[in-house]
Amino acid sequence: MCSACGYPAALGHWTEAGAATPHDRLRERFRRVQVLQKVLKGSGVTAHDGGMVPGIQVMSLSGAQTIVPDLEALWAEVEGYRGRPFDPLDLE
Repeated sequence: MCSACGYPAALGHWTEAGAATPHDRLRERFRRVQVLQKVLKGSGVTAHDGGMVPGIQVMSLSGAQTIVPDLEALWAEVEGYRGRPFDPLDLE
């Protein structure tokens, strides 16, 4: 179990549980979302971290929104919003 967000430890789960202070933990979460924004750029999907909400908030341009616990779920949501496969390594 991740002490930072409450989700069970799993492959694809980013954790900031090793951060020294709550401030460091929050800064790491926001840095992660900046990386995701670069990967999702041009896909019509954005990522957001609400700070106190566990997980990553994924939003489509149509207004659909989901909170996902890990990267695997994030990529699945992006594919669902786009209606076609999404490869996070294919930076268009």
